[in-house]
Amino acid sequence: MLRDHCVRNEKRQDEIIERIRSAHLLCSDEAMLIPAAMAVKLLVSQLQQSHKTIQEFDANISEAMKQHPDAHLFTSLRGAGAALAPRLLCAFGSQKDRWEDADSLAAFSGIAPVTRKSGKKCHVHRRYACPKFLRQTFHEFADSARLYCPWTKARYRMLRDRGMKHHAALRKIARSWIRILFRVWQTGTPFDCDRYIAKLKQRCPEIIPYLAQEN
Repeated sequence: MLRDHCVRNEKRQDEIIERIRSAHLLCSDEAMLIPAAMAVKLLVSQLQQSHKTIQEFDANISEAMKQHPDAHLFTSLRGAGAALAPRLLCAFGSQKDRWEDADSLAAFSGIAPVTRKSGKKCHVHRRYACPKFLRQTFHEFADSARLYCPWTKARYRMLRDRGMKHHAALRKIARSWIRILFRVWQTGTPFDCDRYIAKLKQRCPEIIPYLAQEN
């Protein structure tokens, strides 16, 4: 259980276990201790069953990914992994005419911002009326990709240097990824990072110094 909470050092594990065993009870009233112990046993059994069910879900998801014809388009992405690749595949689905274009998906998912105009005033803010888990899927992928994908990492640093806040930068990167993945999904052609970077240098020369930091 301690390993599940990222406590892998054996010495640290022994210290925690010893602290639990040597802890002093706040009271000795059996009328309170016995029901509390029973409640803990119930919670432990529920946690064990939940953990087992989660493992079954993961196994079924893994098997479904192996059988889906578009799975390789998402599993090959840097930063996707076993958790995010299925979520990205589900975000796009199997129905190729489901979305008119990438911007339609970006707006529906909540990644695209909302612009409100009134007279001379114009306010741009994050979209709130959207499927939260879908928005989080693209947001989390952008955050993960910036750790493993060279162009994403470079774009993130460039946006941050321009004064953009962390989550705003991730949403902007996520919108770019939606455009990329929409084309990948439509054509069935896996994403080529090196080819994309070559085109990105032509379209956005100011990113070149940030890309150079990766070499």
